[in-house]
Amino acid sequence: MIVVGGGNSAGQAAVFLARQARCVHIVIRGADLGKSMSRYLVERLARLENVTVHPFTEIHALDRTDRLAGVTMRRLSGEQTHIAAHALFIFIGAMPDMQSLTDCVELDRAGFVVTGPALSTASLDTDAWRRLQRAPHFLETSIPGVFSVGDVRSGSVKRVAPAVGEGAMAVSFVHAHLGPLR
Repeated sequence: MIVVGGGNSAGQAAVFLARQARCVHIVIRGADLGKSMSRYLVERLARLENVTVHPFTEIHALDRTDRLAGVTMRRLSGEQTHIAAHALFIFIGAMPDMQSLTDCVELDRAGFVVTGPALSTASLDTDAWRRLQRAPHFLETSIPGVFSVGDVRSGSVKRVAPAVGEGAMAVSFVHAHLGPLR
C-alpha cells in the first residue's frame, strides 16, 4: 500500500494500514515527516517495521489495466523505483497537485479528482466500464474500483469530518465493487 502525503492525515492512515498490510510506503516530496506531521505520529511510524518513508519523492506513473497494479516513484535525483501495489491513498490537502494522475483519472479544471455521477461520458466510454455494466459508485473515479475521498475529490467539503465519512463510505463501495468480481 502506498500513502502519498506528509501531514497528520497521511500519518494516521499509514498507522492504520500498517496493522493490516505487509508493507506501507509513505511518499513525501520533502526531507522528512517532521516538517508537517505531529511528533507523536512521526515517532510511532518510525517504530513500525513495515513502514518505509520515501523522502524527496513523488508519484511518477501508475501501472494499471482495469485496476491498479503498481506505482513508479521518482526521487528528485531522477532515480525511479517501481513498487507493486493495489492501493494508493493520497493525502495532499486542499490545494491539489495531481499532475501525476492527469493521464490516469479524470480531473476537473481545478485539478481535483472527478468521481461518480460527475464523471464525463468520455471517461465512462471504456471497455472496463462496459464490462461492469453498472454506473460508477459515488466516490469511484474514472478507473473502476479506484475511489477518491476527502480534499482531493472534486466537489468535496474540504474538512476532516466529511473526509472521514467519505472514507467509511468508500469501504462499502470497495466491497460492492469486489463482490461480483469474486
